[in-house]
Amino acid sequence: MKTYRVRIEGRVQGVGFRYYTQAEANRLGINGWVHNCEDGSVETLISGDDAQLNSMLRWLKHGPSSAIVSDTHVEPTTVDPVTPGFRITS
Repeated sequence: MKTYRVRIEGRVQGVGFRYYTQAEANRLGINGWVHNCEDGSVETLISGDDAQLNSMLRWLKHGPSSAIVSDTHVEPTTVDPVTPGFRITS
């Protein structure tokens, strides 16, 4: 299991990005969380195996059709333990 912290920039707030991210994470079996940031970006912590994370990172680069992703910043992290499931946080 690996864990990444990802910041997604662009038009990513007000377009359901967090809810679509949660749905995609649940579909892939990824643990973690997602939230809006004050600067207009979205941040997520994702934890899973290589295949799960690669699929999620590919999805985050474009997000839902309502979003316009201009950049993603991926940073490996060690968070222990990651709570099972995927949630939207404030």
